[in-house]
Amino acid sequence: MSGARLSTTSRGFTFTKEVLVTAVYLACKVEEFNVSMQQFVANVQGNQERATKIILNNELLLMQELQFHLTVHNPFRAVEGFLIDIKTRCDSVHSVDSFRPEIESFLDSVFLTEACMIYAPSQIALAAIIHAASRQKQNLDSYVTESLFGEQGEEAILHIITCVRNIRVMVKNIPEPTPNIKLLCTRLEQCRNQDNNPDSLAYKRKIEEVVDEDDLLQDYIPAKQARLDSDSGDSSGVRALSPRDC
Repeated sequence: MSGARLSTTSRGFTFTKEVLVTAVYLACKVEEFNVSMQQFVANVQGNQERATKIILNNELLLMQELQFHLTVHNPFRAVEGFLIDIKTRCDSVHSVDSFRPEIESFLDSVFLTEACMIYAPSQIALAAIIHAASRQKQNLDSYVTESLFGEQGEEAILHIITCVRNIRVMVKNIPEPTPNIKLLCTRLEQCRNQDNNPDSLAYKRKIEEVVDEDDLLQDYIPAKQARLDSDSGDSSGVRALSPRDC
């Protein structure tokens, strides 16, 4: 899941790696990819029992932070549509399926940028295909300007060209990976909100408070119902007004 909304920070919510594994498991459900918890954690390196606990504890929290907008539109389906359209309407382009490795590499890089927050999935998909075609020494200019946007005028053509160029520039300008990842993870752990850390005492106290509130509510409802039943069965609860009461 790439995320439907950015409504919180990684510091305030929970640990980034734990959100990642939870998001992948949740994405399997959203895409109706049937995989059991046991099968899923089998692919996780390390303590699989702890991974199961982390996922179950964070799944509802993640959905709440996404405000239950779980369907995320991504460029992959748009890519398939473009490839079929190019095969059908663009005879000057050959071996379209050979574009796929470059397309996949480009899209992997796109997710390291803010492009998904700025541009539509179809625009990102088109940028990926144009990038792959240029690497294969093939030209899609006539397909874009005539087949796709020929009837929409120069303004639409200029807009899509600008979007594609900006997306490619964002991918080109991706900074080098940070070498000291462990140090960053340590800093992130230190500024983590312990109320959302399943291993912290603050989180356990919060869960205990919720359980205690539920127990009190369960005790209160039967007691209240018993009092109501008692009052309804007692005829002395209703009496006629005497002249002295008026």
